Amino acid sequence: MDLALLRTFVTVHRAGSFTRAAALLGLSQPAVTGQIRTLERQLGRPLFLRQARGVTPTTIGDELAHRAAPHLDALVEIAEAGLDDETGIRTLHLAGPPEFTSLRALPALTPLIGQGLALRASFGNAEETLEGLAAGHHDVAITTARPRGGLLTAAALCDEEHVLVAAPRWAARLGPAVLRKGHVVLEQLPVVEVHESLPLVSRYWSAVFDSRPAAAGAVIAPDLRAVLETTASGAGLAVLPRYLCEDALERGRVVALLDPPVPPLRTYFLVIRTGTLAHPHIARAHEWLLRAAVDW
Repeated sequence: MDLALLRTFVTVHRAGSFTRAAALLGLSQPAVTGQIRTLERQLGRPLFLRQARGVTPTTIGDELAHRAAPHLDALVEIAEAGLDDETGIRTLHLAGPPEFTSLRALPALTPLIGQGLALRASFGNAEETLEGLAAGHHDVAITTARPRGGLLTAAALCDEEHVLVAAPRWAARLGPAVLRKGHVVLEQLPVVEVHESLPLVSRYWSAVFDSRPAAAGAVIAPDLRAVLETTASGAGLAVLPRYLCEDALERGRVVALLDPPVPPLRTYFLVIRTGTLAHPHIARAHEWLLRAAVDW
């Protein structure tokens, strides 16, 4: 059986789409369709059910993928190891949210530069990042959304605690009223956020107060570092990850307005295309990030 046909088959199985598989393989969609039809003729059985959006594997297709994929991944690993030895330097394309990638992921990966790894970083929201990973633009992605389907594989990386903060003058003005009246008092403050939909404040309000915020954003800045600096300058309240505002809290630049018994958390996921851990440079970065995240 032609290994090229099997490689195309496994890619389609993981991608769930001829179009997406073609992009990952660098082939045209008709070429991918033709290869799958050839393999189906050789086996005498259908491997996929064509649907309006993508394809679904048949029972035979699932069985073949289960048997073939590990061996194909092992062959890729052998080939990649040889390529590593020849070139010395491999490039890892990493994508994720700008703040977490800048302050956590990239510093954690810098020791690998001395081991022949080059880094290229891209920033974006979860949807953009996962779409780019699926299309082959990135090797590793960090997101706050767990992907669905077989094309992408996710591992929980770490949880971040969210803290409701404001400049000291706001905390002094509110005083004990925050504890007595909660969100009713807090909604009198201007809000600093990353988006008009107030994603962080809304999540915090839902978790702590079981309600939705009535306030609108006074300052919208699509970077949490800008949100922190604007909040510290006295613009209003914000919800920020503790790792980002820990230093500002210790120095008194911002103050935590509440200390809920169960603080809101958000999980980060480390995501790759299924099978790409066969590439040594991706496997090293993946393992390194998981180890580093133990201390985050």
